[in-house]
Amino acid sequence: MKLAMAALLTVIVLADDAKYSVRTTSAAHVQLMNGSNEPWSPAERVEWGPSKYATTFRALWNPRGLYLRFDAKDDKPWNTMTRRDDHLWEEEVVEIFLDVNRSGKNYAEIEISPANVICDVLMISPSPNKKNDLTWNFPGLESHVEKHESFWTALVFLPWNGFLTLPGVRATALPMKGGGDWRFNLFRIKRPGGPSNPEKNAVLAAWSPTGQPSFHVPAAFRELIFQP
Repeated sequence: MKLAMAALLTVIVLADDAKYSVRTTSAAHVQLMNGSNEPWSPAERVEWGPSKYATTFRALWNPRGLYLRFDAKDDKPWNTMTRRDDHLWEEEVVEIFLDVNRSGKNYAEIEISPANVICDVLMISPSPNKKNDLTWNFPGLESHVEKHESFWTALVFLPWNGFLTLPGVRATALPMKGGGDWRFNLFRIKRPGGPSNPEKNAVLAAWSPTGQPSFHVPAAFRELIFQP
């Protein structure tokens, strides 16, 4: 979504071949979604953002679907929006863009707030001519948020069949059917100014920096590789 030019954009230089490998898991669904660390220990970890608001991401997959985990360092997370598909990017969120077809269009955007509010968007086309569909909801999506003293954790489950509602996506593109790799990016928005001044010192951090005042730059997407 549209980003304020005055915001602090965290600059991280990734290697040209930066990618993320999603490992398989035999852990039970309830274990992966309850916030404990043990079932997530096999997952690859990536971290980005300023140290005060660093964010860690992990992902795992099994025949049921894709599991995502964000651990967001923050002693004062906040929110005012409470309805699905509210404009959460105007407050505080963690986000992932998932481009199953690797086309740079018709990709899924999933946002989760510290209050476990979801905004799921079909991004029809990216910046600079952005078009989206907020009426699209990811079927079967499950989410859970836990708040701790110095961080909050967001967990998301995305069943494979839900990806088939994205235009042009066929079952053969899914890992459980032996499909290939996807492209993706990760983001965190932190607004230390709170509800009264959300633009003040806002942190708009991309794992793979876009180099533009928008997160919606498919050229910055990286490889999401599903291990067998």
